[in-house]
Amino acid sequence: MPKYCYMKRVFGFLFAIFAFVIFTSMVFQKPKKVIFFGDSITQAGVGPTGYITRIKEAIAGKGIAGRYDLIGAGIGGNKVYDLYLRMDEDVLSKNPDVVVLYVGVNDVWHKTSYGTGTDPDKFEKFYIALIQKLQERKIKVIVCTPAVIGERTDNSNQQDGDLNRYSQIIRNLAKKYNCSLCDLRKIFINYNLNNNPDNKESGILTTDRVHLNDKGNQMVADVLLDLINQ
Repeated sequence: MPKYCYMKRVFGFLFAIFAFVIFTSMVFQKPKKVIFFGDSITQAGVGPTGYITRIKEAIAGKGIAGRYDLIGAGIGGNKVYDLYLRMDEDVLSKNPDVVVLYVGVNDVWHKTSYGTGTDPDKFEKFYIALIQKLQERKIKVIVCTPAVIGERTDNSNQQDGDLNRYSQIIRNLAKKYNCSLCDLRKIFINYNLNNNPDNKESGILTTDRVHLNDKGNQMVADVLLDLINQ
């Protein structure tokens, strides 16, 4: 067999193997599993207009829906220690690649509404435990600061002080443990300062001072989609 023909066959064979490897890696690529772990805001996130649904729609619109498996794991009324207690069953058992922690509103809100909130030191300890348990499993952690309990821009919302304090705890932990930070507290405050001239307590990004309206859901979806893709 002429040397030219032999080399041509060899290169053809190698090219076929290369093409097969590329094709199979594209077809059988494991989707990135993302679990959104939180309270009623996350529970509503899987609804028709929720932020998790909007992320799914955005991914589908880009033609890459098969690359992601998005799972909502929110339960109304949950605080940081509730997340810790159900983490094994609702998160770790599903072997996620990414977990979005979105908690803190009830830890603050329930102090005045039910007398069952979470003190800052306990909040920090449980939050650290969540991060460490996830990172031990090599799971990427995205942490979210609690956005608002009331949208007034003149610091007259009753829980503004505590929300700022708990949000700073989360910011500090994100830096210390190298977590991606979704600073919803900062984002929502800045948006309201520019878009709430009448100082309304709700209706700008929330329906009831806490839970997200369409605009709020879209804003959260946009920010988290960028972080998930990193």
